[in-house]
Amino acid sequence: MPKYITFDAYGTLLTWTLEHAVEQILGDRIKQIDWEAFQNEWHVARWNDILIEYRPYETMMRRCFGNMLRKYGVDFTEEDCDAMIANITNWEPFPDVPPVLRKLREYCKIVIISNSEDRFIEKNIEKIGVPFDDFVTAEQARAYKPAHKVFNYTLKKLGCDKSEIVHCAQGFEFDIIPAHELGWKAVWINRGGNPGDKAYGPYDELPDLTGLPGLLGI
Repeated sequence: MPKYITFDAYGTLLTWTLEHAVEQILGDRIKQIDWEAFQNEWHVARWNDILIEYRPYETMMRRCFGNMLRKYGVDFTEEDCDAMIANITNWEPFPDVPPVLRKLREYCKIVIISNSEDRFIEKNIEKIGVPFDDFVTAEQARAYKPAHKVFNYTLKKLGCDKSEIVHCAQGFEFDIIPAHELGWKAVWINRGGNPGDKAYGPYDELPDLTGLPGLLGI
């Protein structure tokens, strides 16, 4: 049984509804663009941004969102960006998350590792409704996953060895690949039913958190 179970937050514990929120924010303006192409390109742009250098999460998200809207010729205001950022703290936990976390924390310490900022994660934890023993953010590590710096910072902050941790996440590129590279035990929470890659194994795979206690012998 691990001493620590670490979790990615967005898409693993909390629903990722950013694109849906932006649809509501843009309203009729969305009709003038290829929305599917916009979403795909925005995803790639966010990925590229975090690989370049560290910027605060809100700064990065605002910059990337604004750049994409300008590229697609969509008129927008700072209020649109404000609404997009505000939505981050409104994401709800998946239904399986609170009961599983309550059970796990009876036996292990639970920790979030997120590409976010402290103030957002604090609000996200309130939404989950289960106390965490600690959390690590990009703001603290001054880097974004998949950078190894985030995982090494986590070990230093928790004062533990990687052998004492099991990391659980839905982001294959952000979490499972770096976990493999660093020799961390990992559980891929494959909520989307996506194809994996055993070249980055060994890792366990679950469709949600429901089977996690049994997998860990709890």
